Parts: sequence; C-alpha cells; structure tokens
Amino acid sequence: MSETIATEIIAGFPTHVTRAGGGQRRALFIHCSLAHSGAWLGVMSAFLDKLSMTAFDRPGHGRSGPWQGQDAAALLAKTSEIAGALIDRRADVIGHSWGATVALRLAMEWPEHVRSVVLIEPVLYALIKDRPAYGPVAELNAKMRELVEAGDRMGAARLFNDVTNAAQPFDRMPPERQARLAAQIGLIPTESPANTVDAEGIFAPERLARVKQPVLLLESANPPVGLREVHEVICAAIPQTQRVVIAGAGHMAPITHPDNVAGEIAAFLKL
Repeated sequence: MSETIATEIIAGFPTHVTRAGGGQRRALFIHCSLAHSGAWLGVMSAFLDKLSMTAFDRPGHGRSGPWQGQDAAALLAKTSEIAGALIDRRADVIGHSWGATVALRLAMEWPEHVRSVVLIEPVLYALIKDRPAYGPVAELNAKMRELVEAGDRMGAARLFNDVTNAAQPFDRMPPERQARLAAQIGLIPTESPANTVDAEGIFAPERLARVKQPVLLLESANPPVGLREVHEVICAAIPQTQRVVIAGAGHMAPITHPDNVAGEIAAFLKL
C-alpha cells in the first residue's frame, strides 16, 4: 500500500501519522486501545483509489509520544483535539472501540468537520451504568486497576486481551507481543474512566442526540459483555444509526475481518 508516514507535532503533541490513498473524499481512522494506526491497514487497502485517508497513533500508542498524565478526561480531550486537527476539510470518521468514542465526540462537537461516522463497537459503558450489564464491566475495570497497581502487568494484559480479543488468547501469543501489551497496559486504567464513568457527561444520551450525521454502527458476532446494551442506547439516542453485525467476528474485527469491515463501510459511504 502506497503511504506516507511521519511523526508530526499535531495539536502540540508528537503524533505518528499515516496518510494513504488518492481519492477526493477524505477519511480519518482512529484505532482501539493498545493498538496503533497500522491496525487499519487491512481496511484502508480497500479504499486506496477512493479515499484520501489519515490514521494516527493515539497518545501513548505506537510511535506517538508517551502520555504522562492520569486524567482520562484530559487524554480524551487531547486525542479529540489531535483527531480534529488532522481533518483538512470534512471527512468520514471511522473509529474502533475507544477510538470510536473519539469519533462520536468529533461528530457532536465539530459537526462542520465530520461528514459521517462509522463506529466499530464503541465502548461507552457509562451509557449503561443503571443496567445489570454494567456490573461485570465495573468488576473487570477494578480488577485491571488492581493488577496494574500491584505490578502484575502480564496478568493485567492477559485479562484485557482475553476479554477484547478472545480469538487470540494471550497465552498463545509470541512473547514479544505479550511483552508489548504488558508494557502498555497501564494506559487502560488511565483512559477507561472516560468511557466507563464519563464524569463530565460528554456522552450523555441528550448530547448524543446532537449527532445529525449518518452513523454506521458495526457490531461483532461476539461482542464483549455489555456492548450490545451500549449499542441499544446509542441507537435510541441517534435514530439515524444503521446497526450491522459482522458475522463470525469478535471485538477486533478491523484486524481479523478487514474485508468484511471494509465492505460494510463501502456500502455505507456508497463508494
């Protein structure tokens, strides 16, 4: 895939940026937690002659600068600021997992920049705090924080991976992949309050109702616990949302099923 790759200062932060494709229509891709912009390569390769695409490594991920703070709201705000600064004109914004929460925030707060939104399993668990499905999510996050604070990074990485990527169990991964996840795992308790607590009410249903752009919500056949309920709330708040299930996929569908994901995006964007 023909591409340009560079580390640039975007919104005051050293950000690793990948640009590819030659179409007139622009698209921005925002990756999931503990991944990097390369996670999108399989999906992006389907649009090289149709879209001008930008992807970036989120703060603390890939080859972007490290994130030094502990404030989830500040991390979400900075990531959103970087994403918005990377849109030259209006763009279709595609986000996966935590990256999808950034895509939603862009659509709400910078609607002039966002033509449409593709959400791949947005992990906005704060939307179901009053439902039984939130209990296991809260327990998982508490256990993750406990393991990280106890210094058991491998255990925390195993727990996180096996919930979000059941198709590739942690203990079957190459040691170097295990080590990389363990090195980054501290980011999860840092960033998770933005989507599991949302103390500032950024993603309250009444605010989600501000989204007027077309929305595609892609759901895997086996989403992590609570996500189906999250998606129900999103669809109720944003009635123009198209909800599609990727057959046979898990939460990491952009990596494991890139052709299926790209096909649904192409149909949605009418490419």
